[in-house]
Amino acid sequence: MKIIVDAMGGDNAPYEIVKGAIEASNEFDVNLVLVGIEEKIKSELSKYEYSQDNIEVIHASEVIGMNESPARALRKKKDSSIVVGSKMMKEGIGDAFVSAGSTGAVMASSLLKIGRIKGIKRPAIATVFPTLKEETLVLDVGANVDSKPEHLIQHALMAKIYAENLLDKSNPKLGLLSIGEEEKKGNELTQEVHKILKKMENINFIGNIEGRDIFTGECDIVLTDGFVGNVVLKTTEGLASALFKIIKREIKASLLGKIGGFLLKPAFKRVAKKMDYTEYGGAPLLGVDGVSIISHGSSNAKAIRNAIKNAKKSVDADLINLIKANIDGGTGQ
Repeated sequence: MKIIVDAMGGDNAPYEIVKGAIEASNEFDVNLVLVGIEEKIKSELSKYEYSQDNIEVIHASEVIGMNESPARALRKKKDSSIVVGSKMMKEGIGDAFVSAGSTGAVMASSLLKIGRIKGIKRPAIATVFPTLKEETLVLDVGANVDSKPEHLIQHALMAKIYAENLLDKSNPKLGLLSIGEEEKKGNELTQEVHKILKKMENINFIGNIEGRDIFTGECDIVLTDGFVGNVVLKTTEGLASALFKIIKREIKASLLGKIGGFLLKPAFKRVAKKMDYTEYGGAPLLGVDGVSIISHGSSNAKAIRNAIKNAKKSVDADLINLIKANIDGGTGQ
């Protein structure tokens, strides 16, 4: 198995990307291709011990910045690590692509170079949320800000396949994110999707859920459009960060707080681990004709290692062919 890694993507490239790649190479049975500025990548590689048979470097002279316009960057920077990596996927050189670079650029490049699975109208970015029970898959978290009912139905079908084969969830329960549990609640899109899901025998639809229900773990999949999903994702990240800072500040505010904090330190570590995005690695771009994992822009070595692990699991599960086999005209009906 060969996984292509964008070595120049993200805030911590290339040093954290290379470090994470080496950790993955040493732990998993994969061959890695690091794409980017060769001199910088090899300089980082020289700091570690690794099997040179498992890691290859492909030079790409340009880097797409996190704040660049994706469409303009793809046109102007054809030798960027994202474009070169996606092109290698199209040519069949790699089995999966991992990048912590610009989400918009990775998505656009994947669509242009790798292409969509036949029948899929729009891809979706899916990410795992920690809950009071097990993890929940939430999608779309940003690929499409304007969606139609048929797009969300396809996303539901792909999410079911992913949850069953990557998250080991049997007949996963799917909830539709809305402003109320009643069928008539929500905007036109939500109401129409609700009607369609109710009639689908191949989806275990449990009805509408509200934002507060995402973290109870009552459903395995939360379905929403990319605009709402991205707001949910960023709000959750911000809230989690603020809560940990508030707790830390209050613990340090008094002697009793410091003593209590010391006693609760193991529990805090377990909570922090469960809330840590690096544990989950990256988010799959479901719907493109190849495994494409988009990692957080602030990814460290641990996140990259886990993104590569996620990519490997997706290839091992034959995820793309499973989606193709279960998508019939984009409806699954």
